[in-house]
This record gives sequence, structure tokens and C-alpha cells, in this order.
Amino acid sequence: MTDETQPRFAAERHERLLRLLRERGAMPLQALALELAASEATVRRDLRTLEARGLLARSRGGAVPVAGLAHEPTQRDKAAVAVAEKAAIAEAAAALVGPDDAIVIGPGTTTRQLAVRLAAVPGLTVITTSLAVAEALADSRTAQVVLTGGALRGPIRALVGAEAERLLGTVRVRHAFLSGNGLTAGRGLSTPHLAVASVDRAIAAAAEHPVVLADHTKIGADALFQTVPAGRIAHLFTDAAADAAELAALGEAGVTVHRAGP
Repeated sequence: MTDETQPRFAAERHERLLRLLRERGAMPLQALALELAASEATVRRDLRTLEARGLLARSRGGAVPVAGLAHEPTQRDKAAVAVAEKAAIAEAAAALVGPDDAIVIGPGTTTRQLAVRLAAVPGLTVITTSLAVAEALADSRTAQVVLTGGALRGPIRALVGAEAERLLGTVRVRHAFLSGNGLTAGRGLSTPHLAVASVDRAIAAAAEHPVVLADHTKIGADALFQTVPAGRIAHLFTDAAADAAELAALGEAGVTVHRAGP
């Protein structure tokens, strides 16, 4: 019997696994294995055990907490996850933006990192629903920032509702940058909140080339409401730990996949 399968170690791992799912919502198997420092086979056994107890539900390639498809992590929750990976993703995605560009940026901790890296781009116009993105660009001497207006969705510091969607409906840009809570080849990008999903669809519709920024914890995960189908996503920027099979399936759906970092 290895340490991984001894009852004491298994119980500690189960507790941590359930805490991860409560904090982050849906997570793919590979991300759980990395966080738990356990083999994928061990985590797969854990998921079967915990599902049998009614403590989680297995999804394609991962797991969600009970009612976890509707879980919406806060901005603070997400800011502590995959910090280095998000920085590398933002750095890579910034290469799509040049002088005098106009872009749309949606809410998220990775999209905020992108905004930080765009603050010095000359002549840039950024339309955004995100208070965090606007704040990151507030001191820029070269960027013009347009906030859509709308009702504040406090947990993610973003504007939602008809006013936001109306303004986005008047916009046409080459690139729009979105995050989200889950991304699979089958359903595309997804989010737990209906109003956020509706605005994310409007962001994608405003762009010739929708771009998704998603670290490995989101690849293979799923949330309640679909926002952008995989076939509509032009580019995905993710990190080296993302599930290879899911990335291959996204590539087959027409997504250009970029892996940032080592």
C-alpha cells in the first residue's frame, strides 16, 4: 500500500480536493492532480469515491462540486489561482495588439493582466465591461478607455445588463479578449451567471476574432451557461499545464491554440 492510498493520506487528499472544488468550481482532472501532487489515476479513484458519497459530480475529464456548475468564484478567489501562468498568458496575448488598435476586453484576472501590459500601446482604444481592466489603464497616457455602463456584478467587478449589451452592439473590432470559468471543445466557453453570459456573447459578437485567455484550471472545466462556442473562438492563450487532449480537440474545432510559458 503506497502513501497515496493509505486511509490517512486519502482522507487529507479528499478534504483538500473538495475544498478546491468549492473555491474554484469545476476543475479538470489534470489540474486537480497537479494541485494535489498526486497521480491522475489516484485522483480518478478519489473522484469515484467522493461521487458515490454525493459530495461531487464527475464531469467530462474532471469534476464539479454539488451544484458546482452554478458556482461563481469572486475576483479575489481567482486572483490567487495560477498567478504565474496568467502573467505568461497575458504577455503572449498582448502581441495581438498594436498601435492605434481598438479592442474589447471582458472581465477576469487574466484579462486585467493583459490590460496592464497594454498601458503603453500608443493610440489604443479599449472598450470594457470590467472595472479592474479600466483601473489598470487609468494612468495610461496613450490609451483611451470606454466603460460600457450597466449594472455592477460585484463578485467579478464587471458591468452587465441591457445597457452594456446595447453599447457593445454598436462596436466592431478585430479582437475581443474574454476569460470565463470553463472551456471545452464540446461547449466552448462557459460561465455560471446568466447576465455575465449574455454580456460575454455580446463581447464576442463585437469582434472579428474572439480571443480567449484561460489558464489550465479552466481547460476541460464546464459551467452552467455557454457563452462562445468553440467554433467561434479564433485564438486560445493558455499555459503549458493545460490538458493536451482537450487542446487538441479545440484545435480540431478551428481554434488556434497558443501555449504560454515553459
